[in-house]
Amino acid sequence: MHSEKTSGAGASISRRDFLASSVTAGLVLAGAGVLASARAQEAGAPQAAGGNKNPGDLNVALIGFGCQGRVLADSCANIPGIRFTAVCDIWDYARQQAVQRLGVYGHKVNVYENYVEMLSQEKDLQAAIIATPDWVHAEQAKACMEAGLHVYCEKGMATKLADARSMVESSRKTQKLLQIGHQRRSNPRYQHAIDKVMTQEKLLGRVTQGYGQWDRAKTPLLSWPSKFTIKQETLDLYGYDNMVQMRNWRWFRRYGLGPFADQALHQLDVFNWGFQAPAQAVTAIGGLDYYHDLEWPDTVMAVLDYPFGGGVSRAYYQVLSATSHGGYVENFMGENGTILISEQMMLGNGAERERRAPELWWQELGRRGLLKAPAKAPAAPATAAKKAVDTRATLAGEKWTFPVELAKPVHQPHLENFFNGIRNGEKLNCPGEVGYQALVTVLKTYEALQSGVKVAITPEDYKV
Repeated sequence: MHSEKTSGAGASISRRDFLASSVTAGLVLAGAGVLASARAQEAGAPQAAGGNKNPGDLNVALIGFGCQGRVLADSCANIPGIRFTAVCDIWDYARQQAVQRLGVYGHKVNVYENYVEMLSQEKDLQAAIIATPDWVHAEQAKACMEAGLHVYCEKGMATKLADARSMVESSRKTQKLLQIGHQRRSNPRYQHAIDKVMTQEKLLGRVTQGYGQWDRAKTPLLSWPSKFTIKQETLDLYGYDNMVQMRNWRWFRRYGLGPFADQALHQLDVFNWGFQAPAQAVTAIGGLDYYHDLEWPDTVMAVLDYPFGGGVSRAYYQVLSATSHGGYVENFMGENGTILISEQMMLGNGAERERRAPELWWQELGRRGLLKAPAKAPAAPATAAKKAVDTRATLAGEKWTFPVELAKPVHQPHLENFFNGIRNGEKLNCPGEVGYQALVTVLKTYEALQSGVKVAITPEDYKV
């Protein structure tokens, strides 16, 4: 959630005045950041170090301490040299949780309700993590970058392309890093499967199809303890009509992009990555089939066209919100086999070889440590009767696995990549331009769903 210090007087101003003050504060803070950077350069001090005693330490602000904010905070607790010094959320309950939870990790934080006040008060920040509802990402990310901070922003990047575009433009203008939270991009298993096994070694031959899904069981709307209900004047200040909207913002068009986008932003980004170019067309069907009193479709099934291998490959993707069957997976299918991958290893971690695929190549990759061969089945007794083989069978052959594990929380490698970018210039795995492409793909899917026709997506659509 976006924020003001608990002792501040921000609740007495209108949202229009508040947003105007946000812009003004951002410009003032940007000037201060440039001046501080210039002075640091003149003194020969590393810019990323700020006022920390250890040049490798980073002071970080966390804007939004809801469920995802807590997940990111817990992941950061495992990264040396990361120090949370400020947390911002419009909900007093969340601020209390932040003090307690981060205190366990030894982080003493100042808490704010208003992120503008946080940026004006906190003088020694190098980075901000934004985990607020999607509709305020752009204003918060831009204000942070203009204040001299590098930004890690959760996906969805924004609810509108113009807002997402402005974030990328701000990153370029301020020369501050902007990492979007598509954490699969930094997952070593995904990097191994997509970059090495499929793309570099061409294990699957021609990749002809993709399949992905994220299905969830029916879920009631989030509630809250009545004693922690936010005062109506505070809700009004930050643009919410009531607590239901604030707690369940993803379901409302003003604040989020619905359950489909919430998951598709991750998984269609994986397709864009694996097919080495974003989708060039999409068709979709679906609707609000189960939760009739909400605003976004709970069921979406889409087919996307990808330019690949001199032709077209197609990917099928679905999000269902009233059944958890099959969980969440991303598969790539080719003439020689299928890659099955998921953040949850038990749902996907390896490749299935087609029976007629070149077995020697798979064995070669196994010898090189890129694949782990399946355990051999015990030999059948010599007296066993031979079964007739149906030569028309097209079932996959052996199931090989990836010899790469992630022994960390799934968000940690992506956060490490962000902080390494600040510290030593490591290339970001999901800069704003990549996050923007994922948002284009998802919004074009919604366009296809609404229009009922196939929607083309041009290379120009993906450019910032």
